[in-house]
Amino acid sequence: MTLPRSSGILLHPTSLPGGRLGEEAYRFVDWLASAGQSWWQMLPLGPPDASGSPYVASSAFAGWTGLLAEPKAPVTANELEDFVARHAFWIGDWAAYAGAGAVAGQVRFEREWSRLRAYAAARGVRLIGDLPIYVAAASADHALHPELFQRGAVAGVPPDAFSRDGQLWGNPLYEWPAHRATEFRWWLERFRRTFELVDLTRIDHFRGLVAYWAVPEGRKTARRGRWRRAPGRELLATVRNRLGRLPVIAEDLGLITPAVHRLRDEFGLPGMAVMHWAWHGGVDNPHALANQRDNQVVYTGTHDNDTAVGWFRSLPRAIRERTGLDAREPHWALIEAAFSSRAALALVPAQDVLGLGSEARMNTPATRTGNWRWRLGRGQLTDEHAARLRELTDAAGRLPGGGRASRAEASEV
Repeated sequence: MTLPRSSGILLHPTSLPGGRLGEEAYRFVDWLASAGQSWWQMLPLGPPDASGSPYVASSAFAGWTGLLAEPKAPVTANELEDFVARHAFWIGDWAAYAGAGAVAGQVRFEREWSRLRAYAAARGVRLIGDLPIYVAAASADHALHPELFQRGAVAGVPPDAFSRDGQLWGNPLYEWPAHRATEFRWWLERFRRTFELVDLTRIDHFRGLVAYWAVPEGRKTARRGRWRRAPGRELLATVRNRLGRLPVIAEDLGLITPAVHRLRDEFGLPGMAVMHWAWHGGVDNPHALANQRDNQVVYTGTHDNDTAVGWFRSLPRAIRERTGLDAREPHWALIEAAFSSRAALALVPAQDVLGLGSEARMNTPATRTGNWRWRLGRGQLTDEHAARLRELTDAAGRLPGGGRASRAEASEV
């Protein structure tokens, strides 16, 4: 997969004014087009948990009807029948799990989402989704297909820069022999569903397809887990052979081994770099501008990071000076630096365009409260913001069709 040299904005639909689709989503697409942006990235679209986390969804397939602008719009019998026929693999499970009205809700979701996606495509804006590697405990997938999941261990990650105790996610782990026995049917259908909704998707915690951290059930932290192997190569080969393409970004952050890089590169998947980490470490720092790669996606920061302004303010003085970023407008300086990267795709959280501080952070890993709540104000993204972002996009050769400094030929994803 070859990405065009381009850029986009990270904004989950819950962060739109009003927190749902409809008029504000269309306005945001218009703003993206006026700003010269080619991509709208969002977080997972499934029904979130009680804390609002889209990474703990009650279905790996269903769209969240809480995003609907018209949640009570009429649905015909023909629409229901057609949807069930096209989504036979999973919609029965979702109906059994979610109860009356579940199928009609998915018809409404598909209707609104398809219209928005077509509107965006007509304006040169494509959609990037996010595929969590794990499903939630007691979700429809876990409850109705327990044979696909392990018992006695749960998901997490070992201690890292985010948490000295690691992160105890608690998600059920896959019983990989059972998936292999079905020729990865559940995964095939999950990818198929994802590609119906978005043009490109990020696989969250991609390294879990090579090896995953298994924590014994009942532990209070993720410290005492162990690595177990996963059949990532076999899985991705099956998906590619059956679906014909892999429009996928590999989230290759954290404790990454050469085996993870080999899997990523064997399938030609772009990995990630994060500018917040570009000035730490030594000459081998993969996030440093000099070490970023063409087939890569560079972020100023992700949904798990502080905002650009909050990050800059938190830096030790020595590192702050090392960045060379303009202290008066560190967010614009960081965007310009990211856009200058050789990485094909540059993505910027909306909070960074606005220059917001830590109060606008979307998520703090290893915490359970205060996340997923940030929301745009109506009119907060202005024409002036769009014009300034478009100018930087043009200067970096990232406008659709190439700007005045274009360094890479665009090709279809």
